[in-house]
Amino acid sequence: MPSSSVPLPDVSIIFPCAGSGTRFGAPYSKELHCLAPGITVLDRSLEPVVELAKSGLNVRLVVVFGTHKLDTVSYLARYAEIFHLVFVYQDQSLEPDLDGAIRSALPMTHGPVALVLPDIVVSGVGSTGSLLTALRQTEVAGWSVVAAEERDPETLRQMGALATVEEGGVMRVRAACDKPSDPVDFNAFWGMVAATEEEAHRLPDVVSKGADSPLSGAVALLVERIVNYNTATG
Repeated sequence: MPSSSVPLPDVSIIFPCAGSGTRFGAPYSKELHCLAPGITVLDRSLEPVVELAKSGLNVRLVVVFGTHKLDTVSYLARYAEIFHLVFVYQDQSLEPDLDGAIRSALPMTHGPVALVLPDIVVSGVGSTGSLLTALRQTEVAGWSVVAAEERDPETLRQMGALATVEEGGVMRVRAACDKPSDPVDFNAFWGMVAATEEEAHRLPDVVSKGADSPLSGAVALLVERIVNYNTATG
């Protein structure tokens, strides 16, 4: 009999959608917030992933969700012909936050892995093709990030803060900390993270408190703007 198995992906995307969105304060999932007619935050956050598929890559989108996010699951049906969609309930025996979502998704990944958040939108100069470039850069450094420059301490306290420095014409991450209490040494934050298949098991450490970040030495690709839609005002 002919095989009916799904082809292995060229790249896997972890897309965590299991958060409760309490800070957003709306009666619907924050990623479904409408930005323009027929366009949600989720659609904008997935634009770099759609670019991967259009480039010819076989993309597996691993969506981590909970029972309160069935509206998001239904909405994602429109992407069924673009990605290989895999839905995974967040394993509550793991960490309950973002690191637990990543751990829930990792067994379903294959090939290089990127972490894309449904409430983070990358835009402006440098954004087109940024995720594809980031994935290619992992072959050099093992890790890469799509990032934006930032000096506002309040913004850095809410994000994955980075200290970036240019080395030999390449921007690299010197240090990284998720939501630092003292952001004085940081000058940017990441919007997407990419890792090789061999390094992907350390992705939870990118967002885990107290863990040594694996992003030190990563290539940083700077874009003009990264918006965190964690509140109803964006």
